[in-house]
Amino acid sequence: MKINEGITVTLVIWNVMIFIIYGIDKSKARRGSWRIPEKILLTIALVCGGFGAWLAGITFHHKTRKWYFKTVWFLGMVTTLVALYFIWR
Repeated sequence: MKINEGITVTLVIWNVMIFIIYGIDKSKARRGSWRIPEKILLTIALVCGGFGAWLAGITFHHKTRKWYFKTVWFLGMVTTLVALYFIWR
């Protein structure tokens, strides 16, 4: 496997993990138990995790009313696309 393929697979796995983390947080919200802090959710989405966070937001109806989450999800998608551009060019 080439390095660019490995990094791409890593980004996919990272976004799947973020999707799962957002799902766990939504589950905890429904049960009223301890939650994952918003700072953590925002940070992991911003660091090349926008696609996983955005998809989780839509799937679980989680954090979709907060404008700053939508903004960070978009920025996270942009950072992912920029990273992929430089990896594959």
